[in-house]
Amino acid sequence: MQKPSPPFSCRHSPNFPELLHKLNCTIALSTYQAGKLLFISAQDDEKVIQLPRNFHQAMAIGIDMERMAVAEMNEVVVLANSPGLAPLYPKQPDTYDGFYTPRATYYTGRVDIHGLAWGEEGLWGVITSFSCLALIDDSFSFIPKWKPSFINELASEDRCHLNGMAMSEGAPLYVTALGIGNEHQSWRKNLPKGGVLIHVPTGEIILSDLSMPHSPRIYDGKLYMLFSATGEVVCVDTDNGTYDVINELKGFIRGMARCDDYLFICLSRLRKNSSTFKDLPIAEKATSSGVTVIHLPTRAIVARLMYESTVDEIFDIQIIPGMIRPGILNTEGDTHKLALTTPDATYWAAVEKNKN
Repeated sequence: MQKPSPPFSCRHSPNFPELLHKLNCTIALSTYQAGKLLFISAQDDEKVIQLPRNFHQAMAIGIDMERMAVAEMNEVVVLANSPGLAPLYPKQPDTYDGFYTPRATYYTGRVDIHGLAWGEEGLWGVITSFSCLALIDDSFSFIPKWKPSFINELASEDRCHLNGMAMSEGAPLYVTALGIGNEHQSWRKNLPKGGVLIHVPTGEIILSDLSMPHSPRIYDGKLYMLFSATGEVVCVDTDNGTYDVINELKGFIRGMARCDDYLFICLSRLRKNSSTFKDLPIAEKATSSGVTVIHLPTRAIVARLMYESTVDEIFDIQIIPGMIRPGILNTEGDTHKLALTTPDATYWAAVEKNKN
């Protein structure tokens, strides 16, 4: 009888660690299904090393310089990178070149946050349950700032499955949704087609009848997004309302990030008993989860990492630039409470001995 694979077992192309090393970056992945945030780093040019941390039903990830935000089931946790903590981390000293520790938690309630990004006004969230874009702060669950014109009121009904936003100049510029209905989960009626790309400032629908659009991103002034139902990675001509297929991956794709000339795109293994996904064009091929890397100038797939255990579905991906192997703590246990920082210094507090 074959032994089960160890947790987070993966296989990768020989050049995957070398590429991370060359780009001087680390991958951050969230998996709702496994309830983890994962850092994937190059141990050397031949091996990767993973650092999993529990984040309950982890969804959207936002990165901004030295900050990171992670959406969980009922809250958003904001972490800050404090490199000075890394060398003296009690459990693994002299291991990491960066160190993320929790600094704030926003209690949003269960609003199904599908996207997070910092802008000029603060931390933006895609509030899928309420079909709107909102700011996340410490005064309210969320502050609604925009909704599609076809949504007549805010209600926790996931009417159009608003699921992604592309930021430009500190504000949301485009969003994706899986439908244009105005009733409870009406987006499900037109799957796998029915998706739209919307220009936020005007509310104009730029593209329609899309195959489950996800993860819109603006890179070098160009808009890219994913069609999850077909595995297509596309570049959009927003002036003409057309798109060009960059590559077609053999799987369900959701989550995209860029580093230098490379796109990092996530694939998920679809649940065979899922009523939502079983009839998708890509369903028969969506048997693996992992990360595929596309070289943008040539549009070629150049590297990949695929999971063999634990991780079936990947929700989001971000690239942490300038760090080969950062560390991270969550809010479980007491270790994060010992990580003390000021603008000028960092400290690891001494563990108090039991006074009894």
